[in-house]
Amino acid sequence: MATHTASSAQEEEHIFRSRYPSVPVPDNLTLPDFVLQNSGLYADKVAFVEAVTGKGYTYGQVTRGVKRFSKASRSLGLRNGKVVVVVLPNVAEYAIVALGIMAAGGVFSGANPSLHASEIKKQVEAADSTLVVTDGPTCEKVKGLGLPVIVLGEERIEGTIQLDELLAAADRCNIDNITERVNQTDLCALPFSSGTTGLSKGVMLTHRNLVANLCSSLFSVGPELVGQVTTLGLIPFFHIYGLTGICCATLRNKGKVVVMDRYELGAFLGALIEHEVTFAPIVPPIILGLIKNPIVDEFDLAKLKLRSIMTAAAPLAPELLSEFEKKFPSVEVQEAYGMTEHSCITLTHGDPNKGHGIAKKHSVGFILPNLEVKFINPATGQSLPKNTPGEICVRSQCVMQGYYKNEYETALTIDENGWLHTGDIGFIDEDGDIFLVDRIKELIKVKGFQVAPAELEGILLTHPSVEDAAVVGLPDEAAGEIPGACVVMNSRAKESEEEIMEFVSSNVAHYKRVRVLQFVDKIPKSPSGKIMRRLIKEKMVENIKPNSKIGVERRLLK
Repeated sequence: MATHTASSAQEEEHIFRSRYPSVPVPDNLTLPDFVLQNSGLYADKVAFVEAVTGKGYTYGQVTRGVKRFSKASRSLGLRNGKVVVVVLPNVAEYAIVALGIMAAGGVFSGANPSLHASEIKKQVEAADSTLVVTDGPTCEKVKGLGLPVIVLGEERIEGTIQLDELLAAADRCNIDNITERVNQTDLCALPFSSGTTGLSKGVMLTHRNLVANLCSSLFSVGPELVGQVTTLGLIPFFHIYGLTGICCATLRNKGKVVVMDRYELGAFLGALIEHEVTFAPIVPPIILGLIKNPIVDEFDLAKLKLRSIMTAAAPLAPELLSEFEKKFPSVEVQEAYGMTEHSCITLTHGDPNKGHGIAKKHSVGFILPNLEVKFINPATGQSLPKNTPGEICVRSQCVMQGYYKNEYETALTIDENGWLHTGDIGFIDEDGDIFLVDRIKELIKVKGFQVAPAELEGILLTHPSVEDAAVVGLPDEAAGEIPGACVVMNSRAKESEEEIMEFVSSNVAHYKRVRVLQFVDKIPKSPSGKIMRRLIKEKMVENIKPNSKIGVERRLLK
């Protein structure tokens, strides 16, 4: 049960803390030093291996690689506090590059290599980057930025710096005289996040932020698991979940990361079996594929060594969880919750073998050690008691320093008492387990009633003909907003749009009924698996205007 503090100053303040004791956070270690601590004892153990190519690096090679890249980047002029934008897919060298930048005193900023060149340029300029790291296939997108470009791989590209040649040159140089001390309070990462307001912003994270987050999130990992866990590295490493939750957490516990640079269900299952993956952080769309795609039946699932999966990027529909557990009964499902502004994981599950227990089904976990959480009424700011949904706020050493050069947005997100306002609605129950309802910005308000898109999506996914679904709020003169849905049907489906709407209507209150429904080929999602609701909403509104379908669908549902 979570510790609950209620003070009766001017108004009652409900603050919840972890049910477990606080854990120590070292004061004198940078993130690279922290995660590579004791690596010498595992020098010959594989740390990263690419699922497709088989290319890998041992702990000894990773440790040496971080030192070499740190020295090489300083030879190019990288100094404390300067930003390096890394535009790479998931590759075995990714953590070496990221940690090498940090070890040099630089600030790592990962960018999605699938972005348009103009979008990468915006991030590079917004971050005041001084250097770019990329690969051959992505190089054309960054060559015109007017910055030094380091290119991974054997390809020599005019006007760029080939990584192996740079490392060899740096090995021959003596640059110790310009070495600056890197402090734990220095910035080390500048990931970009949409936060609670939708526009992408640089999130300033220090070594202390990320070390503290790892100390809290790994509190239940005992010595018997060190060196024993093989983790799937499919979540993009440019995302905070991939960098902190997969790369850094695995390095700290001396496990192995099986690196995949893109998702394809057959390759995914093949990697799980061939590399004997035991832990797979994934996103709900992958779980959906494992349940509904017939290709899964072509694999011998008895060969799976998978013990647990963790999903954290988006709420997991209860119906999906139930179907997954039927198909994979020996795989434990953990839901977690986190955000870039809090350095990654905020709520999670513990190890039941140590008496930590697993939070209830459909919960996103319990409060980690060293964290404080409260739930507030978004309109009044008043904190709320147990079992009362409100905006989740968190306070800890993991909270970002702010948004880069954006004091206004920082003030909207972190209040004067240090509380980070997440923009998510949830509640805590009597046992200290926390349940996520939805995003404040995504809640649909129908004549004053709040409708959670995740609830309607969960219902749609229970229909045997539905492969995927997304629900958004559409503007309506009479109701303010109405629920609209985009639905992907399977190849055997014969139902009409009206029949799918009737299916939802038979399972929800009147105000929650889907009023507009469109069949689509694919639901647009971010690399981390989040539904891109703004894009869906824009397209649905655009499609509705010329067809005037709302009135027709309303009459069908009366």
